[in-house]
Amino acid sequence: MSQTDSIISYERVDDVAVITMDDGKANALSYALLAELDEALTRAEQEASAIVLAGRAQRFSAGFDLKVMMQGPESARDLMTRGGDVMMRLYGCPLPTVAACTGHALAGGALLLLCCDLRIGAEGAFKLGLNEVAIGLPVPHLAYRLAQDRLERRRRYEATLMATIFDPAGAAAVGFLDRTVAEEEVLATARAEAARLGALPSFAYAHTKRSMRGPIITEIREALAEDLKKLHDLAQGGG
Repeated sequence: MSQTDSIISYERVDDVAVITMDDGKANALSYALLAELDEALTRAEQEASAIVLAGRAQRFSAGFDLKVMMQGPESARDLMTRGGDVMMRLYGCPLPTVAACTGHALAGGALLLLCCDLRIGAEGAFKLGLNEVAIGLPVPHLAYRLAQDRLERRRRYEATLMATIFDPAGAAAVGFLDRTVAEEEVLATARAEAARLGALPSFAYAHTKRSMRGPIITEIREALAEDLKKLHDLAQGGG
């Protein structure tokens, strides 16, 4: 079944749920996209054995919707809270999750990659990374903690504090991606990997992931209030 009139389309291929983000633009993490992604995850957990999260051609996600973020600290706080909730749900999803990174993945888009268990990226002239510091925003604890969990130890400062943006090969070396393939092979490769992971015993997979990530999720949620305070202070001109 496909929902062609939505930002998120959902298709079940055998036992793999393929969730595709496509807002016709940069796949900004808006309230609408986040709500539909949350709904798609609920459906997948009920009927699938694994999930593929894909973007539109040449665009995975550009991160949080800047139009909303620039409306003021309250708007930014609410959107970040909603986005953090959905990201933590994806990160802790009991099913295997595979990202089909179809193109650019910046800021919140890069965080979606870090939330997925396995990440397949398209080769090409694409930009991936956490650019918060470069645009004047403190890197939130959520982002740093995910980076600490998923990125190469010696490259974490480069990828967070120094706001380095990588091409797909560089992103794979740092840890945003696990491997890259030709652009036209990304989705098929991600589906095959999802099917492989979905064939593993589901109870063992889910409980092992919960043991590995549960404490991290708790830590991130507890730090969210401090992240939002930093954002408020920045909006007020504080240090």
